[in-house]
Amino acid sequence: MSPTIFAADIGGTKTALGLFDTEGTMDKPLVSATVSTESFGSLTSLLASLDTSHLNPAFLSVGIAGQVTGNTAVTPNLSWKIDLAKTARAIGIERYGLINDLEATAHGIEVLATPNIHTVLAGESDPHGPRALIAAGTGLGEAFMVRQHSNGYVVIPSEGGHADFAPTDEEQTELLKFLTSRFGHVSYERVLSGPGLHNIYTFLVETGRVARSPRIGELLATRDPSSVIGSEAIAGSDESCVKALDIFLAIYGAEAGNLALKTMATGGVYLGGGIAPKILPKLVGGPFAKAFRDKGRLSGIMELIPVKVITEPLTALYGAANFGRKKLAGDSLR
Repeated sequence: MSPTIFAADIGGTKTALGLFDTEGTMDKPLVSATVSTESFGSLTSLLASLDTSHLNPAFLSVGIAGQVTGNTAVTPNLSWKIDLAKTARAIGIERYGLINDLEATAHGIEVLATPNIHTVLAGESDPHGPRALIAAGTGLGEAFMVRQHSNGYVVIPSEGGHADFAPTDEEQTELLKFLTSRFGHVSYERVLSGPGLHNIYTFLVETGRVARSPRIGELLATRDPSSVIGSEAIAGSDESCVKALDIFLAIYGAEAGNLALKTMATGGVYLGGGIAPKILPKLVGGPFAKAFRDKGRLSGIMELIPVKVITEPLTALYGAANFGRKKLAGDSLR
């Protein structure tokens, strides 16, 4: 049998595990499982929950939500100390690699089937051109991909989500002032994430731009605020939520366009993370599209760059497996 890869996508709440055949497609695991991350006291015990001994994995490939340095990671939502070298030795795998979850997602784009990628802005994609990835969820992640000669893409991770938020109109300028008074430094993540949508809504209410209805107030007190605002906006059932989402969409489009220009992403811009699939109908036109393409003298270039939404929830797991396959093949990935 060909070598196998033991891949994991580790989040603060749940973890996806899978064993992949290097000669198969990386979106078709031989065995897989999704487990509660919080149910385990260490990375070693979590990985050991999937029995892979009968298939003798040749490579351990882990994507994790956190800051990765070499084979160690700091994670905001877990108390574990992540040292993949120690973990690999403990479960008997000699070769290993650790990447952050957004980098894993970027590697996963290569192996996704067409139905798992939804085009929201058409363009003229260059099959050999750079690609950009921006993912709004609990936080905001950004990365880009450069075509390698022989085997897919090299992924360049970044911390672009923590770059300074740049407003594009008077209302966003007032939003920046409002958030600066609360947080000091205001990054794109402060406005372009789940908590960021709530920050925008709070700004609108507390500055008197919208009125919060008693019904929405009750929902916000008992449920996740960002989910409430997003679902009410999609349904069109509350004008204050619609207004908040419209501002969010304009900021999302502007920053996605910024990333496209910085990387000359002629191969397309991909929207990852948990938010984009939930607001998919709102991304097809309106504030997102206008802000994405509104780049002054370079607006013509922006018309050519397609924007696509990743709808497969296991993309990061498949990407971790794809990363492992490339490392086994001896590719230089960074």
